[in-house]
Amino acid sequence: MPKPPTHTDPIVIAHRGASGYLPEHTLAAKAAAHAMGADFLEQDVVLSRDGIPVVLHDIHLDSTTDVAQRFPGRARQDGRYYALDFELQEIRQLRVHERVEHDASGRQVVAFPQRFPVEPAMFHVPTLAEEIDLISGMNRSTGRSTGLYVEFKAPNWHRQQGYELVSAVMSVLEEKGYHNRPQQVFLQCFDDLSLRRLRHELKTPLPLIQLIAENDWGEDSKVDYDFLQTAEGLADIASYAHGIGPWIMQIYRGRDPSGNAVLSDLTSLARQQGLLVHPYTFRSDQLPEGIHDFQELLDIFIVQAKVDGFFTDFPDQARAYLQRRRDQR
Repeated sequence: MPKPPTHTDPIVIAHRGASGYLPEHTLAAKAAAHAMGADFLEQDVVLSRDGIPVVLHDIHLDSTTDVAQRFPGRARQDGRYYALDFELQEIRQLRVHERVEHDASGRQVVAFPQRFPVEPAMFHVPTLAEEIDLISGMNRSTGRSTGLYVEFKAPNWHRQQGYELVSAVMSVLEEKGYHNRPQQVFLQCFDDLSLRRLRHELKTPLPLIQLIAENDWGEDSKVDYDFLQTAEGLADIASYAHGIGPWIMQIYRGRDPSGNAVLSDLTSLARQQGLLVHPYTFRSDQLPEGIHDFQELLDIFIVQAKVDGFFTDFPDQARAYLQRRRDQR
């Protein structure tokens, strides 16, 4: 398989852009992350009803847009508004806001209360092509080579609805000239079959990352994620992918009685197979239990676990941390 990009420091991957500061997956959040020095910007991709890849974390629109106000009555029976039920020209009418969720009583709550205010909603849902144009343009004007980190969201669900997400995304990458830039593009997915197809059938030269969830998360896949974290599972991953994207709690297991960080063997097992490790998600405003600050979190994963990169909502803080480490060498 082609080799993935190599870096001296762990790569900083802007999780949905600079989403700690601006609403996720907006062009504003991506421009800010680029300016903050992120190495890669993440794109979660779903399809519109007319088959256009748009950058959106969920297959639903209601968590991050005003779709219920602009298009009342367009929800499915489950009460959710699906991007796949709206033409692109309708999605363009929506305004994006900070993520909201619903508590057990059904009351709407803001996911991260200290972040950008929910109102006013002044942002839009970009297409994948538009985002690539933004990143390419900023690379040209700044002389940088910030890359793409594309996730195929729920490809099996799209297929059940009659749509081929993987093919649609790869067509946009080819149109924009990014389909053959293995140093500048990662492709990731929770579904192993989609990644296997990309490697063996579509024969993409782009590095592939197998995302690892928990089995009870209800991801769009029949993968046994517990198995993927074993030596045998990681050996299988190495047959089609270049790395793994685990949840941070699959590496950090808390503290021992002496207060030392307890780490799983996932990183070392992956390294034995030659796999990159890019865990998610590093947030300074949502630290794991037993972690006192963002620097301590990064110390554990970079100094002790020695990960190859990481997803963060705060790329500026991650970049500052790496700069301090370089200055101390």
